[in-house]
Amino acid sequence: MANYDAIIIGGGHNGLVCAASLANARKKVLVLEQRRNLGGAAATEEVFPQFLVNTGATDAGLFLPEIIEKFGLVAAGLQVFQSDAAVFAPQPDGTAITLWRDLNRTVSELQTLYPDDAKRFLKFNAKMNKMSQALRPALLRSAPNIDSLNVRELIEWAQPALKIRQLGKKDMMEFLRVLPLSASELLDEWFQSAALKGLLSTIGVTASHLGPRAAGTAFLMLYHYTGRENGGFKSSWFIRGGIGRLAESLAEYARKNGAEIRVASPVDQIFVNDQDEAVGVRLEDGEKLFAKAIISNANPRTTFFDLVGAPYLDPGFVRNVQNIRFRGVTARMNLALKRLPTFTAASGDPKQLSGHIIISPSVDYLERASDAAKYGDFSRQPMLDIVIPTISDPILAPEGKHIMNINMQYAPYQLRSGSWESERESLAETIIQTLAEYAPDLPDAIDQQQLITPLDWERDYGLAEGCGYHGQMALDQLMFMRPVAGWGRHRTPIKNLFLCGAGAHPGGGVTGAPGFNAAKEVLRTLR
Repeated sequence: MANYDAIIIGGGHNGLVCAASLANARKKVLVLEQRRNLGGAAATEEVFPQFLVNTGATDAGLFLPEIIEKFGLVAAGLQVFQSDAAVFAPQPDGTAITLWRDLNRTVSELQTLYPDDAKRFLKFNAKMNKMSQALRPALLRSAPNIDSLNVRELIEWAQPALKIRQLGKKDMMEFLRVLPLSASELLDEWFQSAALKGLLSTIGVTASHLGPRAAGTAFLMLYHYTGRENGGFKSSWFIRGGIGRLAESLAEYARKNGAEIRVASPVDQIFVNDQDEAVGVRLEDGEKLFAKAIISNANPRTTFFDLVGAPYLDPGFVRNVQNIRFRGVTARMNLALKRLPTFTAASGDPKQLSGHIIISPSVDYLERASDAAKYGDFSRQPMLDIVIPTISDPILAPEGKHIMNINMQYAPYQLRSGSWESERESLAETIIQTLAEYAPDLPDAIDQQQLITPLDWERDYGLAEGCGYHGQMALDQLMFMRPVAGWGRHRTPIKNLFLCGAGAHPGGGVTGAPGFNAAKEVLRTLR
């Protein structure tokens, strides 16, 4: 007999969105999170005493406003804000590009550095926003079943198709032309400056093993523009009190509507009966729980091989899951700082550093960084994506002190020689030395540090091969092919087993969309 209508494995933001949606529909829901705090790779943790650190995701610019509105999260106390600067990109020659929320200010500053590119920047930003908004409706519904479309799915996907058609013939053809391009090819059509192209191309390779010259990275650029507008540099807004407040707010809503949420409760098995139906779970401590629907927020590999077990699955499906490309290449360094470091190219106004700080001087630089990972080594001249959240949100650290979050690419999960245990110190030195070229006093400002390698992402956060996307977001791993072809609607070959994590459509990033869409599919089953 079922104890619950639905059991959700994993208390990351997607699992909590799914829980909130089901609880809102008056379903009896249980969330089981293996770690001691919620949020998964979008958590805020006291890594150092009195320092509240965003250990994974740093911003929530892609998170669906529809979810925030539906659950009244802002009215309940969630504070979402934007920084004055979208991004600051210091260059080796001592200059810097700053893209501000105020686009006119951005263009004015670009005019002094790259007058020809400044003229085109507003048009480029408008074009990217227009195309990304045409893509956006596809994020808000389950992917279609191409091999067996029914009337409901046809109606459901009429709106996204209409949105693309409403671009007009010229822009619709341009949209379709851009999707398979590389980020480099797209940017070459617009700009001349190596520095500006180096900065903008990072959008197309965020958390990806691909370099900026790889096909399909222009699509990833569009994907990262689908959230809140951000002064021309992908969608990035911040959460007051840390990104973990988003998970806490979702959990509070779910609990108020009757959901039960347990932390430190790792699941080690999904029960499948003789009719190939998921009926319950077993926790590591031996407790058994049963439900009408089991929903996994874990990555597909963990879900199907560790929790279900290959013997319950068709060999063809097993092979397809085995072939999912994860290839995590992102390392993370979190620093507790005694003071704010000085960037030599900065004006001295801390607001200039309040958004993202990007080290990627050119497309060539970024491509070479990705080349290292192709051959099993980490980049000695890496791309760095840095956020200093305490500039805009000082409550995260003791007075006068700061936190610095650094995402480093490219650091492959599988090293050609050595191991991540033996290479940790070398990786840490590379990150700090690279950043010190632009902020020379950084090493002296460091009080404490935390390093998360791709192996750590897998062991401590459950990310297969350290991939935050639960599977690379390449064109052949999207839509109805996510996680594998034929299973793009959050359902699985095991009846009543669903996927609600980033390994399902539409993919990774802090969007909430996989959890939101999965809940709709579950509710159709639980009626």
